[in-house]
Amino acid sequence: MKPRIAIIGAGFGGIAAAIALRARGHDDITILEKGNDVGGVWRENTYPGAACDVPSPLYSYSFAPNPHWPHRFSRQPAILDYIRQVADHYDLRRHLRLGSEVTSATYDQAGGTWHIELDGGESLTADILIPAVGQLSRPAFANIPGRETFGGVSFHSAQWRHDVDLTGRRVAVIGTGASVVQFVPEVARQAGALTVFQRSAPYLLPRPDRRFSARHAAVFERLPVTELAERATWYAVIESLTVAWLYSAPLARTIRAISRRHMRRQAQAKPGLFEQVWPDYPIGCKRALFSNDYLPALTQPHVELVTDAITAITPAGVVTDDGREHRADVLIWGTGFTATEFLAPIDIRRSDGHRLADDWRGGAHAYYGMAVPGFPNLQIMYGPNTNTGGGSVIYFLEAQAQHVADYVDHVARTGVPHAVRPEVEAAVDDEVQTRLAGSVWTQCSSWYRQADGRIPTNWPGLSREYRRRAAFDPADYEPVPLTVA
Repeated sequence: MKPRIAIIGAGFGGIAAAIALRARGHDDITILEKGNDVGGVWRENTYPGAACDVPSPLYSYSFAPNPHWPHRFSRQPAILDYIRQVADHYDLRRHLRLGSEVTSATYDQAGGTWHIELDGGESLTADILIPAVGQLSRPAFANIPGRETFGGVSFHSAQWRHDVDLTGRRVAVIGTGASVVQFVPEVARQAGALTVFQRSAPYLLPRPDRRFSARHAAVFERLPVTELAERATWYAVIESLTVAWLYSAPLARTIRAISRRHMRRQAQAKPGLFEQVWPDYPIGCKRALFSNDYLPALTQPHVELVTDAITAITPAGVVTDDGREHRADVLIWGTGFTATEFLAPIDIRRSDGHRLADDWRGGAHAYYGMAVPGFPNLQIMYGPNTNTGGGSVIYFLEAQAQHVADYVDHVARTGVPHAVRPEVEAAVDDEVQTRLAGSVWTQCSSWYRQADGRIPTNWPGLSREYRRRAAFDPADYEPVPLTVA
C-alpha cells in the first residue's frame, strides 16, 4: 500500500512531518495551508519586535542547523526565512496547496479513507490525515462588554495593522503576555501616550541576546561541531527551567531570585512600578519571559501601567473598575490564543456522525498528543499535552514526526487502517493528568489551563522523557476493520 497523506498546516510541525515521511519514501503527500506561504505562527505574527524566546541554535531542526542566524534570539523575519529555506531544501513546495483552509474531515468507515472539505468548496481524499495546526494559531479576545463599540482602530497582535501609523497616537494595550512584552517597547517609541492594562504580571528574566558576527557564522559553517555544542548547551540551560518548575524547588527559588533582582533593577526609575509588576504566583506557573527592554519602556513618562480590572470598552477607550475611562485612539489586543481548543474550527468526525469534539467536550486528550481512539489513520502534530513549559517545542515536533513516519510505515506495510487502543490512550492520559494535578501549572490562571482547571496543553516532564515514551510501538495500535457500506 502506498498511502495518500494529507497534512494540515505548513508551520514547523507540518514541515517536520513532511520531511520525516519523505525520508521514508512516502511521496504522495499534500500539505494544505490556509495562508499564502509556509511558516505558521511565524508567518502570521509580524508585530514590531516579534522574536523567539528560545535561542535559535535550539529553536531549529536538529537535522537542519543554520550557521547564519543573525541573533541568538532571532527575530520573526529570520525565523520565517529559515522555515522557507528548509521547505525549499527538502523540495516540499511541490506538495503545498496554499490558500486551502480545511473546514472538515470525515473518516469513511466503509472505505477506510479521510474525506477532506476545503473552504472554497473543493474536496480531496486521503488515507492518512495529519493535522498540524498548532496550539497558538487562533487569536483570543477577552470577553469584555462593549468590545465591538470601540470607535478607534482595534486589532489583535497576531493580526497587526501595519497600515496604522501609531506616531503621536494614544494607544491602549490589553494584556501582558509574551507578545506584549516584545511589542510594547517598539510601540512606546512611536505612541504619544501608551497605556498597558495588566491582569497578571509575568516573571521576567535577563535576555542574553547577542548579534552573531560573520566570524561566528564562519566558525559554525566550517566546524559544525561548534554549532552542535552551542545547541547542546542551550538545551541544558532551557531544560533546566522545566527541571526547576517540576522537580527542584531550590532551583526554582534561585531562578525567582534572579528574576526579582533583574525586574527590581529595571523598574527602579519609576517609583512603585516594581510593586505593580512583581508576580503574585509561583514562578513557572506561567511561562517565564526573557526581556531587557519591557520594564524600561514602562518607566517612560508617557507610558502608564494600569492594574485595575477592566469593566468595559467604550467608543472612546477603556473603563476600569475605579470608574476611570482611559481614552485611546488605537486598541491593541495582546490576549493570546485559544490554545486549549485543539484543531478548532475544523470539524473532524466519522461517517457515522460521531465527532471528535464530542470526545473532547471535557478537554482534549490523545495518546502522547498524537492519536485518538475511534479515529483511525489520524496523527496529530503538537496535539494535547505536548507543549513545554520551559524548552523548545521543536524538539517535541521532531519526536512526533518520527512517530508519524513509523506509524505510516506500519499502515503501509499492513495495508489496513489502525487506531490507538482505547485502554492504552486512557492510561497515558490518566497518568499525564495525575502528574499535572500536582504541578506548578495548577497554581494560577494561564493559557495552559481550561476554565475547569484541567491542563490539556503541557507535557508533565522533561522533553527527553517525552521523546523516549512517544516512540512508535505497534502494540499500542489495533487494526480497524472496514464497515459494510
